[in-house]
Amino acid sequence: MEGAEGAEGTSGTTGASVVDEAQGGLRGWSAGRRRSVWSRIRLTSLRLRLVVVFGLVALTAAVSASGIAYWLNREAVLTRAQDAVLRDFQQEMQNRASALPTHPTQEQLQHTAGQMADSSQRFSVLLVAEDSDGRTVTGNSDLGSFTLEDVPASLRKAVGRQQPDSSGKKASYHLYWQRIDEDGRPYLVGGARVADGGPTGYMLKSLEPEAKDLNSLAWSLGIATALALVGAALLAQAAATTVLKPVHRLGIAARRLGEGKLDTRLRVSGTDELAELSRTFNQTAEALEKKVADMSSREEASRRFVADMSHELRTPLTAITAVTEVLEEELDAETGSVDPMIEPAVRLVVSETRRLNDLVENLMEVTRFDAGTARLVLDDVDIADQITACIDARAWLDAVELDAERGIMANLDPRRLDVILANLIGNALKHGGSPVRVAVRVDGADLLIRVRDHGPGIPEEVLPHVFDRFYKASASRPRSDGSGLGLSIAMENAHIHRGEITAANSPEGGAVFTLRLPRDASSLLDDGGREDDAEGAAGTEGEGR
Repeated sequence: MEGAEGAEGTSGTTGASVVDEAQGGLRGWSAGRRRSVWSRIRLTSLRLRLVVVFGLVALTAAVSASGIAYWLNREAVLTRAQDAVLRDFQQEMQNRASALPTHPTQEQLQHTAGQMADSSQRFSVLLVAEDSDGRTVTGNSDLGSFTLEDVPASLRKAVGRQQPDSSGKKASYHLYWQRIDEDGRPYLVGGARVADGGPTGYMLKSLEPEAKDLNSLAWSLGIATALALVGAALLAQAAATTVLKPVHRLGIAARRLGEGKLDTRLRVSGTDELAELSRTFNQTAEALEKKVADMSSREEASRRFVADMSHELRTPLTAITAVTEVLEEELDAETGSVDPMIEPAVRLVVSETRRLNDLVENLMEVTRFDAGTARLVLDDVDIADQITACIDARAWLDAVELDAERGIMANLDPRRLDVILANLIGNALKHGGSPVRVAVRVDGADLLIRVRDHGPGIPEEVLPHVFDRFYKASASRPRSDGSGLGLSIAMENAHIHRGEITAANSPEGGAVFTLRLPRDASSLLDDGGREDDAEGAAGTEGEGR
């Protein structure tokens, strides 16, 4: 018999196949688990995603390193074990099996197999030969527990095949081996034949000790992987805290800035990207604070200018109004003391003086709203009586129909309600058509007052702007349709009651303005409202359509 050669059989399985399957199952479970966890935390917090990503990276690295380490150790352990066994078996075949006669007896084979099995590797031996009568005889070191049926057919075929040696002059046989698995236990099977008609020998060696060592190694690597995963999660948590704490502070600062606290600043430390982001935030907040301060100062100056101008105009307007009243009395006198040539001019002066007086009053009211000094003076009022008084004071009784039950009480500011009603009804009479219908209804804790006219209605493109200041639907009538502040003032008076006014067109024709106010506005005084000595609001001011 010449040199030994290792050849894996095609039909055998390795002694560590159970461990391999367990490791493969672990990898499959890990992959499925990663997909499941990732699908659940995709939309959760950044901190959790960061921890999971760290964990996945650590798990992947640990599993890869453990798999490589296991594979390398497995190959080293199995190769070392099988090389030692095969080397010993080859030596025994050369020393003992070769010394047997060409046609040995069964007793000789049995004795030699027992001697070969007593080697340092302690493997089972099966010797097969032909006796002098041509019969196949076998010798077994384990008294029949190791038979030819335990040897894979592919290995028996390979052992019995002759091959030329390196010189090609004579036939030789080689040593073959294969790892198999029987009843869940791994074994190494080897076979060789003595050249020149000698016996064939087979060896069976259990690899269970090596498999146990590999299982222990797999458990150790699994524990190391789990510890690495826990360590990675802790490191990820620490990293997340370090990285996300400045981000959290930035979020709080941005929220405070959005709430109007423009003096919010971040503490800057370090030179990394987060520090640069904090510096940029501080610069932006500082620029915004400066810009808002400039705008506020300009707005305050503008409001002060309007208020001062309105107050300054009231003194000469008072004198002019007195003069125009005298001129109006002269126009209405029967004596005819006014020259007919200047009568139109006098009437124009009277009309424009009235208009200018209304405009000044409106500007003063708007200034109070803008400055935030307008306050409620509440009283219990009968809504029907309040509307009747508003209509009667302006001589609109013949043009307005009232649909309101007496006894509907509300705790409101009667002066501001009068302003709202005067503007809505006056606007309907001026730009709508008679009769104007005012209906009052109670809707839970709210009061609904609808003012409807019978005019052409409001154009659709005008509806979104009817409550804008100085808005007029027709630019060709800038002087005859009022100042454009009446409906805006009405809306502001509704807002100070926490109410609302809406404008729409009625399906039956005409425009409909709906005022919604709380029946009890006393709770608004707890929110900062208080009585004041504010001057009277603007009276009747119609919006231009």
